[in-house]
Amino acid sequence: MSPNLLIWLDGKLVPESEAKISVFDHGLLYGDGVFEGIRIYNGRVFRLTEHLHRLYDCARAICLTIPLSFEEMERATVETVAANKLRDGYIRLVVTRGVGSLGLNPYQCPKASVFVIASTITLYPQERYENGLHLITCGTRRPNSAALSPQVKSLNYLSNIMAKIECIQAGCEEGIMLNDQGYVAECTGDNVFIVKNGRVITPPISAGALDGITRRAVIELLGEMSVPCAEQNMTRFDIYTADECFLTGTAAEVIAAVQYDRRPIGDGKPGKLTQELIKRFKTLANSTGTPVPYA
Repeated sequence: MSPNLLIWLDGKLVPESEAKISVFDHGLLYGDGVFEGIRIYNGRVFRLTEHLHRLYDCARAICLTIPLSFEEMERATVETVAANKLRDGYIRLVVTRGVGSLGLNPYQCPKASVFVIASTITLYPQERYENGLHLITCGTRRPNSAALSPQVKSLNYLSNIMAKIECIQAGCEEGIMLNDQGYVAECTGDNVFIVKNGRVITPPISAGALDGITRRAVIELLGEMSVPCAEQNMTRFDIYTADECFLTGTAAEVIAAVQYDRRPIGDGKPGKLTQELIKRFKTLANSTGTPVPYA
């Protein structure tokens, strides 16, 4: 972190060293809250409106009242980027339940807390963007969507963290998480796509996949390219036998996966369609978005 980093915290921009929340905040005590990860490209916030709609939907789903209007949240996000003079980077927008008692009752938290971090991020080494990722199947399953919708980006990310630990211990950067029926849901932090015989397939939201903003953008790009894309249940066999595989995510952007469970995917190199999508996504990201007015 930069020593000069400014954090937007409950209405004020404060130095990172002064950005603190209470130990009684239910976001800390119980993981009770929601968040969004958003990218900044070339002085523009990528798909800010879509990210904020998802944030407010997530909050509504868990009965969490955000103490800012949509427009105020938009201004706070852009203001934080401008204050840190970022033209390319990453935003983490967090809404916690707020300070309350040590009990579970969220209604004893009178007001939610909001903070916005705008900084830089490097998710994977550059060589992986050039040569592709290695994946494993994680033993940790995605929680049943009947218990908590995968569309809620809650602060409790423990299942994803445990799956990420498995990846790291196996010497991989990412892994495939299955749902309780054994179908592919998503990766620990990214959505997954495969290419087979010129057709693209990605797991449906009902399988436990997050309706990712980058996922949506890539599906739009595929439509512009007239490449057929279907959302359907996917098994490990489908990835083992795919011609190409790639992942999408706000932090990851678009990146190839070239090995799964120590088996090469296709010819073991980033595929042509994946490389074209990476190129087109970079063009899209660097030419659209909410402009940031820098002082």
